[in-house]
Amino acid sequence: MNILARLRPLCLLLLVPLLLTACVDSDELPDDARGNFEALWRIIDEHYCFFDYKREQYGLDWNEVYQRYSRQMNDKMTEAQMFEVLTNMLAELRDGHVNLYTAFDVGRYWSWHEDFPRNFSDDLLDRYLGTDYRIVGSLRYRVLPDNTGYIYCGSFQNEFGAGNLDEVLYYLSPCNALIIDVRNNGGGKLTAAEQLAGRFTNEELLVGYMSHKTGKGHNNFSAPEEQKLAPSKGIRWQKPVAVLTNRSVYSAANEFVKYMKCCQGVTVIGDRTGGGAGMPYMSELPCGWSVRFSACPMYDRQGQSTEFGIDPDISVSLKDDDYFKGIDTLIEYACHYLGR
Repeated sequence: MNILARLRPLCLLLLVPLLLTACVDSDELPDDARGNFEALWRIIDEHYCFFDYKREQYGLDWNEVYQRYSRQMNDKMTEAQMFEVLTNMLAELRDGHVNLYTAFDVGRYWSWHEDFPRNFSDDLLDRYLGTDYRIVGSLRYRVLPDNTGYIYCGSFQNEFGAGNLDEVLYYLSPCNALIIDVRNNGGGKLTAAEQLAGRFTNEELLVGYMSHKTGKGHNNFSAPEEQKLAPSKGIRWQKPVAVLTNRSVYSAANEFVKYMKCCQGVTVIGDRTGGGAGMPYMSELPCGWSVRFSACPMYDRQGQSTEFGIDPDISVSLKDDDYFKGIDTLIEYACHYLGR
């Protein structure tokens, strides 16, 4: 059985963990602290996809990580202590797609957004949306006072119906331009991101590449396969667009920004996105805990990794003075930019 046959891909979801797992044979290693440590380190060593990239970015050395955390393991550890050590070891990967699932907690790495300014306020969003905005699935939309269309997309957890997107764009069609705000969108389904992005191109676009793991070595990958964005068969937007981003744009939302950067007439405004450019897979430890990790790397159309985020075309931050005045700096800047 080859390696990928032992790991079931999460083909659509980039953030939501599935209960289906592909297990490392629990007979291979004992169900004790040492056995679970060895199993987890080996799973990541053989199947994780960003070792070379992260060695280049910040000097990650997975063998050194083994030596350092191995010394912390002992047979007298409680489950909670073992969980803490294993979670800390996984955090060395600096990957929001890496999680350890137990009956009592979820190990996670969230510094990719917690260590940065939010550049977003729910209170300000409510002020701009008002109370008479429209709702379609995860989309909230309205016409702003300067006749700019505004869509807030907080999630890609569910796909969009073609008819729903037609209705949204038809309603906003009299507007001079459109803002799509994906700040704080943690991801969901790639297909949902593709459905929305497909409304902003009139031709098939090369938007990036994806590779697949082909062996246990850190460099065992298939040749990159092209990612194409197809134009929607429904209503397509033909006027200027601004996409608003912050550090909490992750996973499928990060891919959406990657797609939109390839579309004509689109400007990305805000902060660098959070990243999350690895298609996640799951496996299981001898104790029954599940581990999720990035196994298939995705790249932009220049062949560059977006694992640590995508830079905006125009960098804009939420100003404190504006916040206290009830003004969202990013929305106001986008309206001004689009109205030039």
